[in-house]
Amino acid sequence: MNASERDRLSRLWEEHMRTPFPANMRRREIEGEDMVYLDASIAVGVSSSLSEPFDEERRDALLSCLAAVEKVLPLIDDEGGAIEHYERLHAMAALAVEIGNAGPR
Repeated sequence: MNASERDRLSRLWEEHMRTPFPANMRRREIEGEDMVYLDASIAVGVSSSLSEPFDEERRDALLSCLAAVEKVLPLIDDEGGAIEHYERLHAMAALAVEIGNAGPR
């Protein structure tokens, strides 16, 4: 695992934790994706990847979330910083998968 990648993921996670969830995404579904659930699913995978060994189940869950974010991101309006929020989630999930792929499984 590259220490700078892990540091970047930690910084993105800290930023994510300081930033409020976009109000316009509450109770919202886009292309069949519950936006709160998508946020929470990525958050669980990323936070646990920072504190526990990465496993195949977490990797698969984050890959599924990456596909979902890529599907909905072009359809998100930017009210309340929603685009930045979901772009950050995408970056964190991608980085967690990349780091996890580099480590032992």
